[in-house]
Amino acid sequence: MTGSTTVPGGGTPAARGTRKRRGPLGAPAVLLAPFLVLFTACTLIPIGYAVYLSLFSERRSGLGFGGTTTQVFTGLGNYTRALGDAAFRDGFWNTAQYCLLYIPLMLGLSLAVALLLDSALARAKRFFQLALFLPHAVPGIIAALVWTYLYTPGISPVIDALNSAGTQVDVLGHPLPAIVNIAVWEWTGYNMVIFYAALQAIPREVLEAAVVDGAGPLRTAFGVKIPLIRASVVMVGLFTVIGSLQLFTEPVILHDVAPGVVSTWTPNMYAYSAAFERNDYGLAAASSVLLALVAAALSFVVTRFTRDRDEKRTQKRTETAR
Repeated sequence: MTGSTTVPGGGTPAARGTRKRRGPLGAPAVLLAPFLVLFTACTLIPIGYAVYLSLFSERRSGLGFGGTTTQVFTGLGNYTRALGDAAFRDGFWNTAQYCLLYIPLMLGLSLAVALLLDSALARAKRFFQLALFLPHAVPGIIAALVWTYLYTPGISPVIDALNSAGTQVDVLGHPLPAIVNIAVWEWTGYNMVIFYAALQAIPREVLEAAVVDGAGPLRTAFGVKIPLIRASVVMVGLFTVIGSLQLFTEPVILHDVAPGVVSTWTPNMYAYSAAFERNDYGLAAASSVLLALVAAALSFVVTRFTRDRDEKRTQKRTETAR
């Protein structure tokens, strides 16, 4: 009389209810577990360790004659040192100049090439996609050797040809255009592939309707195609801003041949120099955390700005429809 009640399918009602409650959460937890483990191990723990290192500074006893090294808690002392260093602040100024020159140029070229490949008159599209993407696939050490060779006077055939023609070119005297050129060469093809894929996803019926309405190729490109892939353009722009703040490879390539590129030319190079040349890990960690905060703030501003613009456009279209 007091035994548990069974139901068709086996098990008691309470047990079946428990299985039903666990079912929707079990599968997502299993699928997300590998990502969460890797994300914690490769992202959260390193960030936490960097913040921890930024709060300490190493002090050596013995007047530099083999004394012991101890870690001393300095709080925000390393952050104050980084912000008070003119080299660190100049690195942000150099990065800002780089962004103002590089981002519009690279985005414009990538979008223009993608639109050309998407046009009906384009031929050998696969070949040009592969040819434009190849610079991104070149290993960094190979790119370093190639660009050092092309930029060094006396051994560069390009500079020698220009000088022999009466045009005196000092590429490394002003390193910013040289660095931007390397970055454009490396990333234009990569972002072109993203834009081209977005253009291919546009329904052909929309483009045919634009042609029927009398829109020419330029009007179709600027009035139809670009607005429809605006999300891809914003995404690439956001990632490019974040990547520009982490500028490191291109100036390091020219560090040994360009007198204007010092070891602290960018914030990333400043952190690298502090860690591996001066062995000041607290200062390196503090400068890295400050750089991460600036990148996060810029990402928030760009995302918020684009979202507000989308909301205003949606509201305007709704009012127009009414």
